Amino acid sequence: MDKKLYITTAIPYVNGTPHIGHALDYLLADIWARYQIQNGNPVRFQVGTDEHGNKIAAKAAEAGLDPKSYTDKTYLNFENLMNKIKASYTDFVRTTDDHHVQAVQYIWQKLQPYFYKNSYEGWYCVGCESFVTDKEAETNNGICPDHNQPYQRLSEENYYFKASAFTDQIKQAIDDGTMQIIPEFRKKEFLELIKDGLQDVSVSRPKKNLSWGVPVPGDPDQVMYVWLDALANYITVIGYPDKPDWQEYWPADVQVIGKDILRFHAGIWPAMLLGLGLELPKKLLVHGFVNVGGVKQSKTLGNGVDPNMIIDQYGLDAFRYFFARHIPTLDDGDFTWEKFETAYNTELGNDLGNLTQRISSMVTRYQSGVIGETPQGEHDMGTYHESMEKLEFDRAIDETWLMVRSLNQYIENVKPWEIAKQIEKDEEASAHLTEVLAYAVGALIQIADLLVPFLPDTADRINKTFETGVVVPFEGVLFPKIYIHTADPRTVKA
Repeated sequence: MDKKLYITTAIPYVNGTPHIGHALDYLLADIWARYQIQNGNPVRFQVGTDEHGNKIAAKAAEAGLDPKSYTDKTYLNFENLMNKIKASYTDFVRTTDDHHVQAVQYIWQKLQPYFYKNSYEGWYCVGCESFVTDKEAETNNGICPDHNQPYQRLSEENYYFKASAFTDQIKQAIDDGTMQIIPEFRKKEFLELIKDGLQDVSVSRPKKNLSWGVPVPGDPDQVMYVWLDALANYITVIGYPDKPDWQEYWPADVQVIGKDILRFHAGIWPAMLLGLGLELPKKLLVHGFVNVGGVKQSKTLGNGVDPNMIIDQYGLDAFRYFFARHIPTLDDGDFTWEKFETAYNTELGNDLGNLTQRISSMVTRYQSGVIGETPQGEHDMGTYHESMEKLEFDRAIDETWLMVRSLNQYIENVKPWEIAKQIEKDEEASAHLTEVLAYAVGALIQIADLLVPFLPDTADRINKTFETGVVVPFEGVLFPKIYIHTADPRTVKA
């Protein structure tokens, strides 16, 4: 029996509001899942929330709530965004779920041979919930670049996980492609980072310094470190260790992560899996950051972009389109409201929206809505499928847009409206017009098929318009023009 497919997304802390980075995780995973489902492959798709740690406890205290009551409210912000993006997930995990907590305690006991107790003194970033080396602290002038706050000097006794014991196996798996890091330049960065070996990592904190977390089995004075608890979610959510069908899905085919958490997912997580005797994920898809006008998004600058706002103003498929096509799948990208709106009005509104409208109205006007025999799609789809397999989704949708543009060009060149004028004088003109419009409909249906993973609602509307052989007009237009951040050309005086 073929192994069923499994894709995962990183689970965000619920102490903040969802941002573009989270939305990108869900979108990229959803594009892959929809593509696989469209090709007949069953997919299990995980999402979830990370709900332990000091940051959560602090935020809960600020809100006058106990941590669990606080997370019961805030995790909904993330669930709402997943649903708004129409992420077709099958499994949702909260790290406060009973099954997850018990499974993590089981994992702790299985990894016991690789744990040792040690006193540690070093620099700690509350924002990252992680320790950094003296060298890293010095390079960053004592301030975490991601959170813009000073490191704290901590001294405590913790349990350590002997990640170093798995260095060679992990390097080998990355080198031979057992665990692929995509893109290649991220793989090189990570191998450079661990060239002197993986560091052993602290996997617990004294309860007096971290009260909100999973208790360490057999040691009431220690609480599990949030990363150990969080990384385990990828297997606990599918039923590890006690629900046997988890084995049908593990190892994950693709794990979608942001570049800032690569070292946890390519270092600590594989070490945990090897310690448990489990296979490593097949691919880590590492996306970059979305900058705003060339500047990194940060709370301090207050320049974060709320994905909800984009969807509310322009519609879901407009959001999905821009972030799938104009943000490189495998590198950093840039967002501005002007860029977004221009892409919306010109590419979605003119290129695709007008095209659909023109074809449907010409078939209605000239042929009473009857489409005629549509040819099978004639475009070679090799580059599209190859890009999808390589997880270069931006290239795949670029390829689709070449077809959108060439179909627009075809209509401009053959001018069906001119052929329609010849019908009374030329008896062959009618058959020619039917053939031209049937070709246009066939090409548009092929485009809609390719858009299913990217713009599911739009693809569905196009298919419903033409699939019965008779045009079924839809209400309104596909992408009505919106001018909030750019000038409406109709109002600009020449």
